[in-house]
Amino acid sequence: MVEIKKILVIEDDPEEREVLIQALKKSGYIVYGAQTGEEGLDIFRKVKPDLVLLDVVLPGIDGWEVLRRIKAGPLSKRTPVVMITAKSSDTDKVTGYEIGADFYITKPYNITKILPIIRDIVSKK
Repeated sequence: MVEIKKILVIEDDPEEREVLIQALKKSGYIVYGAQTGEEGLDIFRKVKPDLVLLDVVLPGIDGWEVLRRIKAGPLSKRTPVVMITAKSSDTDKVTGYEIGADFYITKPYNITKILPIIRDIVSKK
């Protein structure tokens, strides 16, 4: 029996968050959504997702800090995190990878190109 994977989407833009959530649900994942970094961390602790999709620009604590906190935990540091953000400079990408991002996708993006990346990451978890 194949285990259904849980994905947490932390994105402050309601339309973008909903597009990601619906596409992931259609692909068979259990999906949770959060609008702020604090809300995302709270959901993360409760549901222990198999993957996090994380924006950098968030109200309250930003995505960099959310990533730091996820990667600081002894068990949660193994949770893959995909940054999906408009922060597209080389410096931003390097920062994301240095903190612990597993993949970095810049906006605008094509959802049909993201789904195979997500599928590949969660299949290895």
